[in-house]
Amino acid sequence: MWQIWLILAGVFLIVEIITVGFLIFWLSIGALLAMVVSFFTNNIIIQTAVFVVSSAILILATKPFVQKFANNKNTIQTNVYSTIGKTGMVIKEIDSINSTGQIKVNGEIWSAVGVDNMAILKGTEVEIKEIQGVKAIVAPIQK
Repeated sequence: MWQIWLILAGVFLIVEIITVGFLIFWLSIGALLAMVVSFFTNNIIIQTAVFVVSSAILILATKPFVQKFANNKNTIQTNVYSTIGKTGMVIKEIDSINSTGQIKVNGEIWSAVGVDNMAILKGTEVEIKEIQGVKAIVAPIQK
């Protein structure tokens, strides 16, 4: 009977490699524990109980640990998305109808469009609301 538990453990490991979750691995460990028990008893009910109980305990015991690392909400925005919410200065008047206008943010020059096709004069301080393609969607900062 130990061969079946070993095969099951291998199948669970292969399925774990294919999937992105970290759940089926514990079923593989449970199958290995059931395989060890099969060396001492031929009772399939005891072996299955060891498999089910040990897998459940491992899953429940490690769930908070895995979630701590898997669901990290403190991600750092990078690249284009890091500019959203930042302020910049209009260096070329923004005319959304003619698709002209530029802003300078952190030393970078961006093509810009006003929110709701709003025109914004040169020298106005703006906040970047979103990025669409290569254009920053901006709104003037009310002081």
